[in-house]
Amino acid sequence: MEKFKNFIKNFKIVDSIILLFVIVALCVGFYTYKGFRQTADKQIEATSKIVFKVYMRGVTFTGNKLPIKKGEKTFISIRNVPYSDLDIVDVKADRRKIVLPTVNSKKVVIVVEDVGQPDLYDVVVTLTDNAKITKDGAVVGGNKVKIGLPITLEGADYKLTGSVSDIHVIDAIDDETVNKEMNTTDDVQ
Repeated sequence: MEKFKNFIKNFKIVDSIILLFVIVALCVGFYTYKGFRQTADKQIEATSKIVFKVYMRGVTFTGNKLPIKKGEKTFISIRNVPYSDLDIVDVKADRRKIVLPTVNSKKVVIVVEDVGQPDLYDVVVTLTDNAKITKDGAVVGGNKVKIGLPITLEGADYKLTGSVSDIHVIDAIDDETVNKEMNTTDDVQ
């Protein structure tokens, strides 16, 4: 009993904090092991192909042909973090337009190309990639791909910045039995 009293007297507050931390870590580990707590790899529901559009407003281009071409690859950076080369599915470029009022027409206004800025384009590039599908959406390169996400496209002779304007999951399977059999141990990060 005397040894126990001496042990308690020598027990410092730092020792109690360390002991408390070890107990909490063991509890968290136990709950994770038993499946009461989900880890990142358990949150992946499927791996699927996605198609998303990147809208780039006000691209100034004075050449004959747009450097981004359908069927080629472009390197993307998500939130200024380099990711990967992706396939370009489609490219649509349209000259900047302006709205003009009309006087002698059934239409109140007409939309025409802005001749004051002939080299200014709005470009929509459609890209495809494989993504991990979670409850919160598609995850590409550790980032959730959602409308408004800033993305930089880079090629041999261009580097343009835009944002995601549309996203579609192509072949996600809703059957729960198939999802349970899929390999979901890939790390999201």
